[in-house]
Amino acid sequence: MPDSTNVINTLDERQPYITLKQAKKSSELACDNTSIAGSMSQRACVYSGARVALNPVTDAVHLVHGPIGCASYTWDIRGSLSSDKETFRTSFSTDMKELDVIFGGEKKLSKSIDEIVELYKPPVIFVYSTCIVGIIGDDLEAVCKEASERVGIPVIPVKSEGFKGTKSDGYKAACNALMQIIGTKEPEITSEYRINIFGDYNVAGDVWLVKPLFEKMGIQVITSMTGDATVDTISKSHGAHLNLVQCSGSMTYLAKWMMKEYGIPFTKVSYFGIEDLAIALRTTAEFFGSEEMMRIAEEIIEKETARIMPEIQAIRNRVQGKTAAIYMGGAAKALTLIKGFRELGMEVVIIGTQTGKRDDYKQISYQVKDGTVIVDDANPLELADLLVNQKADLMVAGVKERFLAYKLGVSFCDFNHDRVIEFEGYDGFLNFAREIDTSINSPVWGYVGSKLGAGTMQTKDTSKSAEQNTAESKKFVGERSNMHDINVNTLQGSVI
Repeated sequence: MPDSTNVINTLDERQPYITLKQAKKSSELACDNTSIAGSMSQRACVYSGARVALNPVTDAVHLVHGPIGCASYTWDIRGSLSSDKETFRTSFSTDMKELDVIFGGEKKLSKSIDEIVELYKPPVIFVYSTCIVGIIGDDLEAVCKEASERVGIPVIPVKSEGFKGTKSDGYKAACNALMQIIGTKEPEITSEYRINIFGDYNVAGDVWLVKPLFEKMGIQVITSMTGDATVDTISKSHGAHLNLVQCSGSMTYLAKWMMKEYGIPFTKVSYFGIEDLAIALRTTAEFFGSEEMMRIAEEIIEKETARIMPEIQAIRNRVQGKTAAIYMGGAAKALTLIKGFRELGMEVVIIGTQTGKRDDYKQISYQVKDGTVIVDDANPLELADLLVNQKADLMVAGVKERFLAYKLGVSFCDFNHDRVIEFEGYDGFLNFAREIDTSINSPVWGYVGSKLGAGTMQTKDTSKSAEQNTAESKKFVGERSNMHDINVNTLQGSVI
């Protein structure tokens, strides 16, 4: 583990959460605690954690019992795509007012459930409790139980009062809700090899680039939990032989429960990057012990890698040697990004998460070089100082960190649930590489400059006219656009 030291000037209580990896020195990084008061953490609340894990269930109604602001904050919270139902796109709330807080909101909740069933006839209703509900003491479980018996569908309480823990507790609340659905229907068997994809939320359509790879290997994917999942597929997920867990922070808890309840083992995988994707396919084939499946997996790996590698190499030549800062919600994405940047010839100089555990940070420490800053539950001021001190060329994070990077003149890539382009699978990694290339090498940095210090200051080339600078910018954008069009056309031709 890295050595704990005062890397930047921050609150004394925050110092143990920020460390610098140094050779031959080790100490434990403080983590997995509630956020320190006054640090303005980037971490979301318990309720938000539950929503991000459950919301992609496409045909469910997600009813927020609380003030309208909570529903507004989490409306369409993930950029998850659906191949069928779009019910999850609608935000439902009991819209609690002052009188509801004083006299209780149980009657209003019960009435809202009846109205939803009459209008939408959903297969299930998830009811989320918010901070107000926890404070005034509405009996969410009793109301949901009575409503479920009355309307004839599962009305499942999600105990997610925002103040009662961390985002990780929200993940557990979501998993507890899913447990009420799993095993309620028997699956239709189409293959002797069956899996579930856990911890993938089909952001921008990620699952649609991964699921076909397993199907080519002769594997039936019963459900992806919860990206592009329906209540029906989740109810049949106990028919799988193996659970593949990608977002370990949100779904390991559920995978352990299924192993205990149904005897289904699980393994942690990633579908991002050439190396991790190959590991995921090989690990799955090895689990089933089928030589034919192993052969097909190797063919997929060889063919797909050869297809995208020429452009990956061209991009690598343009970004090699650049430095990256990673700040993710969970450790699984952070770990796989380290490998992804290594494949592009880039070096990680900052890495942090909002919900990482002690073992996660140990793995991260093994993967990064000496001199890398490792941080848990950072706040914006800390991230800004770290970007300046470590002279990062690129930041990969979520929407909350985007403008922080831009104000410092640092290029940015959104890897979180707000993005609109796939990053998983072989084409997804190619998309990621293009995004990194376009962001780092954009001519805009020649106009706005950088605030990372004199050593990295970039300024506009004053020897050129405004017309020349503009022409170069258009040429840059045009080259990237043409490159993308060519690859898309080539891919479509090969599929046809």
